[in-house]
Amino acid sequence: MNHRTRTQVWLLRARVAGAATLCGTAVVAQTAAAAAVAPAVGSTEAAASPLSLRQAFDAAWSRQPEALALQARRDAARAKQTAAKAWTPEPAALEVSNRTDRLGNNQGARELEVGIAVPLWLPGERGHSAALADAEGAAIESRASAAQLRVAAAVRDAWWQWQRARIEVGTARAQLDSTRLIAADVARRAKAGDLARADQHQADGAVAGGEAAVAQAEAALAAARQHLRALAGTAPAWSGADDSLAEPDPGAAATDTEAHAALQELKDRAAVAQRSVELTATQSRANPELMLATTRDRGARGEASQQTITLGIRIPFGAGPRFDARSANARAEATEIQAQLALERERLAAEREAVRVRVEASRTQLMATEKRAQLARESRGFFDKSFRLGETDLPTRLRIEAEAAEAERQAARTRIELAAAISAWRQALGLLPQ
Repeated sequence: MNHRTRTQVWLLRARVAGAATLCGTAVVAQTAAAAAVAPAVGSTEAAASPLSLRQAFDAAWSRQPEALALQARRDAARAKQTAAKAWTPEPAALEVSNRTDRLGNNQGARELEVGIAVPLWLPGERGHSAALADAEGAAIESRASAAQLRVAAAVRDAWWQWQRARIEVGTARAQLDSTRLIAADVARRAKAGDLARADQHQADGAVAGGEAAVAQAEAALAAARQHLRALAGTAPAWSGADDSLAEPDPGAAATDTEAHAALQELKDRAAVAQRSVELTATQSRANPELMLATTRDRGARGEASQQTITLGIRIPFGAGPRFDARSANARAEATEIQAQLALERERLAAEREAVRVRVEASRTQLMATEKRAQLARESRGFFDKSFRLGETDLPTRLRIEAEAAEAERQAARTRIELAAAISAWRQALGLLPQ
């Protein structure tokens, strides 16, 4: 090999070594980048702090249009109450007029009139207006309370759907872990010749089914999490130990049906409608006006100006189709709300009884499912030992494992259902989340 050939070989080796060095550097850089990204993802997930039911409700209520407009409605109600206590139903009006013959024969005639028109309350109108303003102020507060209760119902529904989805994911993962342990044991024994290859396939198929169940449960969990996030504006953490606690059992603290926010809203609306009927009955005509004016005029150029004072009253005609229409609409509104109040009272009474029975049934069901889960755990231990000793075949072992997992899932889900039933009971009683 001559000197030129050795040089070319040396250059080729140097290029290969350089390429290998660059590849190694790129791999190290990619590994470092992945290591840097992993904590970032973990920190983002950790930023989603545990969210309680009360916190979710408070966050959801603060985003509602009723909450954002509540202070403005209160200001409007106070302004109406102040207006109802005024001396006049409407502000006074200033009247100014000037008459001249400058565009006609131009004899120098002049007349200047300055007056004020003051609207007057109709008999009984001021008192009924004040009563209507007070009723509207109370209706604003009851309307806000009823809106809070409706938001609480939506948050509670989304919250317990989220908790059910978490239970499904937890039980599916636990079942998958158990199935994987069985599959690993089967693979070891199949390799040793103690079990057939068909048994290993059956165990691997059970693992694949468990993986599919976990994926399906995780998808449902993500959907429930996003639904709760849409209500509260913030997403709960993926996992947590303290956010599935049930609300306090109302028990003897059950409030009277008449104090329910939905009924109170209808009662206040009925009061507003009744006050409107009474006010409309007094407003059979437009408000009369008291007029006071002073006039300064002269008949022709060179004559002395004369000044006069005018005191008068303007009384519009009343009744007629317009008054009849307003009165009929007010009475129809009052009648409709009274009917709604009666129906809502019956609905709430039936709902309270239904959720009370649901709570009792859930408690009984929880005792049964917990007993079943305990028996299933004991049976799983028995069959696991017999399977390891070769006294039980694989299909029976997988069946017992599936039954135990289903019993655990039913017990966990029943605990959530009991908590959801207590929450629905509090909702029917008109109590906000705690």
